[in-house]
Amino acid sequence: MKTFKKVYIEITSVCNLACSFCPPTERKAKFIAVEDFAHTLDQIKPHTNHIYLHVKGEPLLHPRIHELLDIAHEKGFRVNITTNGTLIVKNSHKLLGKPALRQMNFSLHSFDGHEGSENREKYLMDIIHFVRQAAAEGVMISFRLWNLQREDATELDQRLNRETLAILEQEFGLDFNIEERVTPGSGVRIAERIFLNQDYEFAWPSLAAPCDDGRGFCHALRSHAAVLVDGTVVPCCLDGEGVINLGNVHQIPFSEIVDGERANRLYEGFSNRQAVEELCKRCGYRQRFGAS
Repeated sequence: MKTFKKVYIEITSVCNLACSFCPPTERKAKFIAVEDFAHTLDQIKPHTNHIYLHVKGEPLLHPRIHELLDIAHEKGFRVNITTNGTLIVKNSHKLLGKPALRQMNFSLHSFDGHEGSENREKYLMDIIHFVRQAAAEGVMISFRLWNLQREDATELDQRLNRETLAILEQEFGLDFNIEERVTPGSGVRIAERIFLNQDYEFAWPSLAAPCDDGRGFCHALRSHAAVLVDGTVVPCCLDGEGVINLGNVHQIPFSEIVDGERANRLYEGFSNRQAVEELCKRCGYRQRFGAS
């Protein structure tokens, strides 16, 4: 039986922002029902103990996220949540004190990626207020700035990131500039259980993107898999449109889906450093693991 370090579970396909780096999904707007969430957890339980509550959508929009966390705890799962952070004040009481919550990831690049963002300091201070409480409860925190450019960043890009980092440096009493310690793809510790991670911006794969020779490697269906809000199983968290539809957990057991013909063909292809799915041939993220 295949086991995974984590399985992504999308609890909503709806987002409250429209960020330039994240194409909106063409799928139907949906929030996972509590009973469907419980069913999905039962399906994946033999394969992992860690779940990440995102693919597309903003998980803190889910009105019953506190119940989802309770169910996850009852079934023995540790939970990571990735959020843009704009709804943290309204939802902190639903998150704090939840034993299932292992880590919170805050996509701080969402602030500058969303055209209508206002008041950077308030946005960050609201997040920091929650973070101090969560970290004191043992929750790991990752501040993410995944907006570095492959070429030299513009002066504006550098200035906006510096404004964000300056607030973090001040609030956590750092005696160094974060840029001096962090490298793309890695993180720097800024307080107990609190880290800042920077990385290059990536493009979501699309069938409309250019196709290459398919050489490369991916950890899809090795370290992780994903379940979209309607139950569709996909190989990774970047298949936000469900292009590589391996099956649906409401129709076929998850164990059969991830060991099915299409899933095994993808797995074996990457064992030979070759993408076999058309979407994978158009995914730049694959190049991070080397072309051969």
